Amino acid sequence: MKYIVYFFFLGLFTTQAQTDYNTKKNFVAEGYDVVSYFENKAEVGHKDFTTIYDDAKFKFVSQAHLDTFIANPKQYIPQYGGYCAYAVAEKGKKVSIDPETFEIRNEKLYLFYNSWGTNTLELWLEKDVQALIKKADQSWKTISKKE
Repeated sequence: MKYIVYFFFLGLFTTQAQTDYNTKKNFVAEGYDVVSYFENKAEVGHKDFTTIYDDAKFKFVSQAHLDTFIANPKQYIPQYGGYCAYAVAEKGKKVSIDPETFEIRNEKLYLFYNSWGTNTLELWLEKDVQALIKKADQSWKTISKKE
């Protein structure tokens, strides 16, 4: 019994919650380079420059970008697992994105849906963005659980 309790508590301290990433096309941000976004570019990563972080795959345009990500991955991870920030805030739902529709705000990457005449980045910018971020942060706590 003593060992069972020990392993139970050990499990509590060693398990780490993983983010539920939007891995459409098998990569976060659909294979776009998350470091490039911080250079105000949406660039498709190359198969030769990939890594896995938090059980999710990422692609990069160069070894330099891959190295930059590895040095500080949390800085480059898209908010809300790479799902549409506007949908997380306004609908409390995980919605796919257009990887070329993005915003860097307060040194964080936000991705958005942009299809069928709806550009959620435009909708995002028409509202109080700080309020939307707070709303999305709260919503993400609930919907981020892997299904």
